Amino acid sequence: MASLNLSFLIIIFTTVFLAALFLLMGYFWDSPDFFRFVALSLIIILGSFYYFWHNSRQIKSVNIIFDEKIIFSGIVIDYPERGNQQKLIIEFQPPLSGRILAKLKPYPSFDYGDLIKFEGKIEKPFSKDYADYLAKDGIFGVVDFPKTELMAENKASKTKASLFKLKEKIVLSFQKVLAPEKAAFLAGITLGERAEFSKEFKEKMSKSGTTHLVALSGYNITVIGIAISSFFGWFLSRRWAFWLSITAIIGFVLMTGAEASVVRAAIMGGIALFAKEVGRVHSTRNAVAIAAFLMILFNPKILRFDLGFQLSFLALLGIVYLSPAIQKFFRMKKEKGFLGWRENFLTTTSAQLAVAPLLIINFSQFSFTSLLANVLILEAVPLTMFLGFLIGAVSFLFMPMAMVLGWLISLFLAYELAIINIFSKLSLSIAEIGIFGAMIYYLIIVGFIIYEQRTNA
Repeated sequence: MASLNLSFLIIIFTTVFLAALFLLMGYFWDSPDFFRFVALSLIIILGSFYYFWHNSRQIKSVNIIFDEKIIFSGIVIDYPERGNQQKLIIEFQPPLSGRILAKLKPYPSFDYGDLIKFEGKIEKPFSKDYADYLAKDGIFGVVDFPKTELMAENKASKTKASLFKLKEKIVLSFQKVLAPEKAAFLAGITLGERAEFSKEFKEKMSKSGTTHLVALSGYNITVIGIAISSFFGWFLSRRWAFWLSITAIIGFVLMTGAEASVVRAAIMGGIALFAKEVGRVHSTRNAVAIAAFLMILFNPKILRFDLGFQLSFLALLGIVYLSPAIQKFFRMKKEKGFLGWRENFLTTTSAQLAVAPLLIINFSQFSFTSLLANVLILEAVPLTMFLGFLIGAVSFLFMPMAMVLGWLISLFLAYELAIINIFSKLSLSIAEIGIFGAMIYYLIIVGFIIYEQRTNA
C-alpha cells in the first residue's frame, strides 16, 4: 500500500476498516481465525511506516547533480553487465553521494572495485516505472557513454572481487570445453550468467517459455549444499560440515549477484540445513514466510518493484500449494515416474500457472506449449547443472578430465537446446489479461486449492 504512494492517513483508515470488518465477522461467525486477521490487519500500519522511513532514509543519503556536464568519480560496486555495452553500478566518491547506472562502450573493460573518473551528464530515469525499478537498488541516476579514466583498482570488497574472479574462471572453463552457444547456456543455468546470450537465443527462450531456466533457483543451492556437506562430511564433524556448507552458499549468492530467486533459495536452504543440524522438523511454508520477511525487511521496495522477487515466490507458492491440488484432481500417483516425468510435470505446471498472469502483464506473452517444453527439458537439467558444477571444479585440477566431462554434458545441452528451438516455433501464446483479469485468475486458483484440500482431506 505504501509503495502505491497512498498517503499514510488513507492507509490507516483502510487498515482500521479492515480490522473492524474482520472483528464483526469473527463476532457473528464465532471463529478465532477472524480475530487473528484483526491483528494482522493492524500490522499493515507498521509495515507502511517502515516503508516510508526506509524510502526517506534512502533519499536523504543521495546528493546528485542532474542535467549538467560535470566531472565526478565513483567505484564499481557490483559485477559488470557486459555485452554490446557495459552497464556499471557506480557508488559516488565525495562530494557527491548515492548510486548511478553508467552505460559505456564495451571497451575499455572495467571490473568490480575499479575507481573511475567520469565526465558526462547525469540524468534522471526516463520513466517512473524505470525510476522505481532502479530505486529498489538505491540507483537514482543514469549516465550514458561518458568519458572515462581508470584511477585505481581493487577499491571494494576483496572477498567479492575474488568470488567474481572465480565466476569468470568457471565461465572461461565452459568456453574451453564447449561450443559457444552450449557454453553460454551452461553458464546461464549454473551461474545465471547471460552476457554471452545472442539476441536470437533470448527470443527463442522467451517464445518457448524457458527463460526461467537461467534464473538461479533452489536447485543450484541444493547442489552446492549437498556437494560441500558430503565432501567435508568424510573427514570433518557434522557441525564443521554444516558451517562450511552455509559459507559456500553465502559465497555462491555473492558470486552470482544476489538475485532475488537465489537469495530466497539460499535462506530456505540455510533453514533446511539448520533444521537438520539441530534435529527439528522443517516446514516449507514457514521457510517461505521467513525468507520473504527477511528480504523485505532488508529492502521493502522489492515487494512491488522487483519482478524477480515476485516470480520467484509465486512459482514457489505454486509448487507448495497448487502442485498437491493438481495431483489430487488428476488422481496422480505419488511416485516420480520414469525419469521423474510425473514430478517434473507437477512442478512445472504448478509453477507456470502460478506466474502466468505476471508474465503476461510484464512481457505480454505466455506460451501454453511451454508446459510441455519444460516437462521435456527438466528431465535433463538437474544432471546438466551437476555436471556443469563438476566441470568448473575439475577444470582447476585437471583440464583433460574437464574435456571428457564436456563431451558428456554436450549431449545433454544439445538435447535441451533442440527442445528450446523446436518449441520456440510451436509457441501458442496469450498476450493480454489485465489487472482485473489477473485478480479473477488468482481467485479461481485459490478456490481450486481450497476445494481440493477440503474434499480430499
